[in-house]
Amino acid sequence: MWFVRYYHPDHGVRSGVQRADVVADISAKFPTLTSWLTSSVDNVKEAINTLARAADFAQVTYPATFFENVPAPDNPHWLAPVDDQDVWAAGVTYERSREARQEEAGAGGNVYQRVYDAKRPELFFKARGAWVVGHLGAIGIRSDTHWNVPEPELTLVMNPALEIVGLTVGNDMSSRDIEGANPLYLSQAKIYTASCALGRGILLDHIEDFPHITIRLTIQRQNMIIFSDETSTTNIRRTASELLSYLGHSLKFPQGVALMTGTGIVPPGEFTLQAGDIVRITIDKVGELINQVQVI
Repeated sequence: MWFVRYYHPDHGVRSGVQRADVVADISAKFPTLTSWLTSSVDNVKEAINTLARAADFAQVTYPATFFENVPAPDNPHWLAPVDDQDVWAAGVTYERSREARQEEAGAGGNVYQRVYDAKRPELFFKARGAWVVGHLGAIGIRSDTHWNVPEPELTLVMNPALEIVGLTVGNDMSSRDIEGANPLYLSQAKIYTASCALGRGILLDHIEDFPHITIRLTIQRQNMIIFSDETSTTNIRRTASELLSYLGHSLKFPQGVALMTGTGIVPPGEFTLQAGDIVRITIDKVGELINQVQVI
């Protein structure tokens, strides 16, 4: 069961529950994700059951395929599964990510080895909820860079108490040459228009740590697959509780928060995204995220 947000040309932004291939409109009960997340504090399992009951009695339902359209004012389409929630990200949580950061930074790469081994993880702000691109929306690459890659990441969704309520698919777009020039440029490499995308819904599950699942990435250019790879969440060095303990230290999230948990898939150094490329990220059981690339 997934919590979804969608846009309908006749009704605007709506909340829904997807089960199998059917989306039930639950906007009367929970008009926003924030309203449900705040209700779930200290009671996540029952809050998920409440969503199921709301779906059972929903007066309006749609086939999920109804929303499989590129976002446009006249098209029903999926929205990113966040509204007022910030999205944060963890870095250097996979050994492959550490290796890639060291390669791109050259002589300054030791900083990534140090953070990989350190007790404190790397955490950074990624996007406000309103900035996040949804499934089938257009993701961006910066116009002032020449080395841009997607970063497929399992993403945790938490309520204001930082209790995990579910999972979604994430893409933490990155300009590798900017960060490689100097780690202090991280925010410019990571935070820009359309640099963050999330899958079409939140797979609802009250979990304590990462499930052992496979993450896959394919990149298509002019109807040809030009890159494909996969990894497993078993390769994440940190536990979910580690990341959340530091994320929530001295910082509160009254509307809840989403956390991207790092990438274990890094295209080769000679690869860079181009306008028109199609990025497809699939995470077992969690879902799929497809976006076309545009230059920002």
